[in-house]
Amino acid sequence: MKDWINQRKIRKLFLQAAKIAVGSSLGMCIAEKMNLQFATSVGTITLLTLVMTKWDTVRLSVYRILSFGISVLLAGILFQTIQSEWVAYGAYIFLVFLICTFLDWKAVISVNAVIGTHFLVERDFSYAFIRNEFLLVLTGITIALVLNLFHGNRSHQDHIIKNMRQTEQDLQMILGELAAYLDDQRMQRDVWADLRLLEEQLHHRIAESYEYQENTFSAHPEYYINYFEMRMGQCQVLHSLHSEMRKIRKIPKQAKIVSQYIVYLIAYVTEINVPTEQMKALDEIFKHMENEPLPTSREEFENRALLYHVLMDLEEFLILKKRFVESLDEKQRAIYWNEKNEKSC
Repeated sequence: MKDWINQRKIRKLFLQAAKIAVGSSLGMCIAEKMNLQFATSVGTITLLTLVMTKWDTVRLSVYRILSFGISVLLAGILFQTIQSEWVAYGAYIFLVFLICTFLDWKAVISVNAVIGTHFLVERDFSYAFIRNEFLLVLTGITIALVLNLFHGNRSHQDHIIKNMRQTEQDLQMILGELAAYLDDQRMQRDVWADLRLLEEQLHHRIAESYEYQENTFSAHPEYYINYFEMRMGQCQVLHSLHSEMRKIRKIPKQAKIVSQYIVYLIAYVTEINVPTEQMKALDEIFKHMENEPLPTSREEFENRALLYHVLMDLEEFLILKKRFVESLDEKQRAIYWNEKNEKSC
């Protein structure tokens, strides 16, 4: 996984560098063809806009256009009333910074500072010059918007889906080890280490899903975020479950049925649909436990109580998946789930 992350970072770095280089030079070329003054500034505007994700670029572009009017108004007032250039520009930057920060538009300050220098140098507030400055901004953000459409989303999505399958396999493996322990067998792996590693991987996978969401215009990309957050919750439940199991001093005979249930559950730790049948089967085990003879010793009572907590953790494991499914809207189900399958959790 780390190798893929490093490779992807390198590819992303080179792709971004190429887009910035192409976009900046193309913007300058277009501005010169349009006979705009300060045509080289388009390269800077394009660069400052391209460093964002797709959705950030869209939001930033809107903010740049809205803040342009504020900048023109401030420049017109300050530069025509204050003769000293450095005092006028200082006052301009002071107000631009305060206003943009108040509006949470800090990312637009740099471009507005550049536009401000143009007005300061020319002291021209005619319609023609304002139009010139607006076209500089519009050209830069348009090129950035177009170039940010080129993003490795397909490979990114494929890798996210691959990670979903790997997460399911890891959870299945961990459940297998836990079932073996309850069957009074020796565990072949360090479950604590496996759980910690899976949690670390899930943090990366959630971050990747957020990045994918910010770089795609496709419908419902938050599905992947919600999926991995649900798996993170299940991983934490298994931490609790494992902790309870390790406290059992002597495995009670009732643990056999719980072990068998976990083995049954493993096959259903997959992406698709609600774990209805698995929850019904777990209810039957709860009823079975209630009908068992009462403990005859303190140790047996404590071990049985811990085993009951294990069952409650398994119930929470299933509830997390059930809530995830219930949170999906119809479009998400149609896009990501091809057919209804009640055999998964």
